[in-house]
Amino acid sequence: MPALHIKLGLMKNFVKRLNKEGEGFKYLSRTFPRLSTAKLKEGIFIGTQIRELIKNTDFDNCLNFLEKGAWQSFKDVTKYFLGNMKSAGYSLLIDKLLSTFKQLGCNMSLKNHFLHSHLDFFPEKKT
Repeated sequence: MPALHIKLGLMKNFVKRLNKEGEGFKYLSRTFPRLSTAKLKEGIFIGTQIRELIKNTDFDNCLNFLEKGAWQSFKDVTKYFLGNMKSAGYSLLIDKLLSTFKQLGCNMSLKNHFLHSHLDFFPEKKT
């Protein structure tokens, strides 16, 4: 399964569990005004939108404590595992991601399960 598919699935799970009346969700609708409300509620984003959010610290400040923990874990996994390099402690990053997503109330999707159960099948990144 390509890394982008996993990233998109994780993003979808995260956004679906955001408080729809909270500042984080409102920030997403302001940042991506051309994204339909239905797509926004379902967490359907493309790679460039996810990269834009990861770089934007204003989004981090709009999230509550649980959302911020899950978002930070998502960013860490994206950078240190699904990105261009695979850090030495990647399995701890994956465990933290799954833990924070569970605290947020995310379901264990097929992509989450694949990420957790098949870590050994991900190729080593070239440096």
